[in-house]
Amino acid sequence: MLKIAILQGDDIGLEVVPEAVKVMKAAAAKTGLEIEWIPLPLGKNAHESHGHTMPQVTVDTLKNVDGWLQGPIGHNAYPRDDPTWINPPLRKRFELFASVKPVRSYPNLPSVHKDVDIVFLREVTEGMQSSSVVFAGTGEFRPNDDISIGMRVVTRRGANRVAREAFEIARTRKRKKVTAVHKEPVFRLVCGMFAEECRKVALDFPDCTLEEVLVDGFAMKLVMKPQQYDVVVTTNQFGDILTDEGAGIVGGLGLAPGLCVGETQAMAQATHGSAPDIAGQGIANPYAMIMSGQMLFEWLGRKRSDAKATDAAQRIARSMDRVIAEGKVLTGDLGGKASTSQMGDAVAAGV
Repeated sequence: MLKIAILQGDDIGLEVVPEAVKVMKAAAAKTGLEIEWIPLPLGKNAHESHGHTMPQVTVDTLKNVDGWLQGPIGHNAYPRDDPTWINPPLRKRFELFASVKPVRSYPNLPSVHKDVDIVFLREVTEGMQSSSVVFAGTGEFRPNDDISIGMRVVTRRGANRVAREAFEIARTRKRKKVTAVHKEPVFRLVCGMFAEECRKVALDFPDCTLEEVLVDGFAMKLVMKPQQYDVVVTTNQFGDILTDEGAGIVGGLGLAPGLCVGETQAMAQATHGSAPDIAGQGIANPYAMIMSGQMLFEWLGRKRSDAKATDAAQRIARSMDRVIAEGKVLTGDLGGKASTSQMGDAVAAGV
C-alpha cells in the first residue's frame, strides 16, 4: 500500500489540491491501487493550529510516506522576521533534487506554439539559489555597501543524479532525446562538471541520444522552435528561468504541473502561486495540480515497478486530454465557464 500525504497550502491550494486528490482517488479505485491518504498541516492553517507554518508533526510524518501533494504557499503575505512564518523548505529537507516540469501545448487552447511536448528537469539542491546550496547561513553576502557576492555550487553527485533522472524519463518517451543546457565555454568548472556528468550518464543509456546546447542559444531556440526538444536537463538558476519561459509558450503557469523528486520520495507541486486575489471564488484552474498528482503516480509506477500506479497515471492523462479536447468543462482562464470543482469532477468521471 502506498502512503501519500496531502498538504493543501494556502489560498487556492485549499481548492485545487482537493480536486487533485479527488481525481487520484478515482483513478486508484479503477486500478485497484491501494493508498493511505494522510492529511497534514502546512502554511497559514498550520500556523493557526500549531504555531508554525511547517510543524514538526508534518516533517516527522513525511519521513515515512512515498510521496505527497503540496499546494501553493502564500509566503509573500507572511510576516517578516518571525521564524515561525517560513516558506516551508521541503525540497531541501527531504533531498528532492530534481524539479520535473512538463511543457505541453493543446490544439484547442491558445498558445504561442503548437505541437510542443517537452519535459524540463532542473537540479534544485545546488546551483545559484543561496537557500538551496548551504547547510546553514546563506550563499550570498555583502562585505561592504559597494560589493555583493554570491556563490554557485555544482557537485558531481548533484549533476549525475539529475542527469540520470532525465535519461530515465527520456527512455519512456518516443524520441528518447536529452538536451543538456549549460554554459561550459564561460563557466569552465561549474558548467564543465555538469556537462561531464551528463556525458557519463549518457553512456548508460545507449538507446537515448544526448545533445548539448548553450543556455543563451537554447533560450532563443525555445522561443523560435520548441518542437525540436524532448527532455531538457539543466542547473538550478538556468532551469528556474527556462521552465517559466517554456510555460509561457504553451499558455502560462495555469498549464504548468510539476514534481520534485528524490531518491525514494516525490512531491507533486504545481508551478503556479497561491493566487490570493481569486481564492475562495471557485474559479481557480485545477489542471496543474491534477496533472502534478498524475506525475506522482507516474513516478511511483516507474520507481516502484507498480503497474497499478502507472495505469492510474495513464487514466488521468487520457481523461484530462478528453476534457480539454471537448472544451465543455473548463475554467475561465481556459476559455470555459466551469468552476474548479466542476472541472475536477469531469476529469475524475473520465478516468
